[in-house]
Amino acid sequence: QLQLVEAGGGLVQPGGSLKLSCAGTGRSFRGHRLAWFRQAPGKDREYVGALSWNDRRTYYADSLKGRFTISRDNADNTMYLQMNNLTPDDTAVYYCAAGARLILSSLPYAQHYDYWGQGTQVTVSS
Repeated sequence: QLQLVEAGGGLVQPGGSLKLSCAGTGRSFRGHRLAWFRQAPGKDREYVGALSWNDRRTYYADSLKGRFTISRDNADNTMYLQMNNLTPDDTAVYYCAAGARLILSSLPYAQHYDYWGQGTQVTVSS
């Protein structure tokens, strides 16, 4: 059973940066596609971006492209989300998710993922 644990959230000032991590335990990420989603209060869960673990290809929501970068560490079975130039609109709980049978067109849709982390709060405020 794959379990996901996010870390790295916190309070950051507008314009600042933060790096989140998503560690997988119980099973390797090999063969999975992983993603970051976020959910702000009163809003639907929003797709941030995704990573194909095997070939390291990354995919991003158009609105976040250029500010957010997804990477991985194979040795630690961990995915990262580097977030730069943060604004208050980026305030949300950030979740990582994983799925073993995802096709590319399914990546932005939360219902296609099999495993979820508990989320980590990111607050952007002065």
